[in-house]
Amino acid sequence: YKCNQCDKAFTRNGDLCRHKKIHTGVKPYQCNQCDKTFSQNSASSLNNDLIRHLGTHNGKKPYQCNQCDKAFSQNSVLITHKRTHIGEKPYQCNECDNTFSLNCNLIRHLRTHTGKKSYQCNQCDKAF
Repeated sequence: YKCNQCDKAFTRNGDLCRHKKIHTGVKPYQCNQCDKTFSQNSASSLNNDLIRHLGTHNGKKPYQCNQCDKAFSQNSVLITHKRTHIGEKPYQCNECDNTFSLNCNLIRHLRTHTGKKSYQCNQCDKAF
C-alpha cells in the first residue's frame, strides 16, 4: 500500500490510512489532561505520540543523560538532547551547507530560501 502524496509504502492498509493523517493534519485524539491533540491513539502503534505524551503528565523522568544531570520523560527526547553534547547535526539543507541537530530547525531554515512567511496577522494583512 503506497501513499499517493509522498510514495511511502506500507505492508498493511491500516498503516497507510494512519499515515495519511500526517498529510491532512487531522488530529482527532485529544489528551485527557491537556489540550494537545494527536493523529493516533492506538496502543499497538509504534509511533504513538499520544501514549508517549501521556507519560509527560506523571512527572516521571526515567531517561537520564549520562553526560549531565538532565532527565527526560521520553527516550526520544534524551536521544535528541545527547546531540548537544556530541555536536551531531544529521539534518542538512539541500540548498546550502547548513546542518541542524533538529529537523524542526531545518524546516524553519528552509523558509529562508523560499521566502515563505508562515504566520499572518489576523488584525492586518502583514505576514511574518
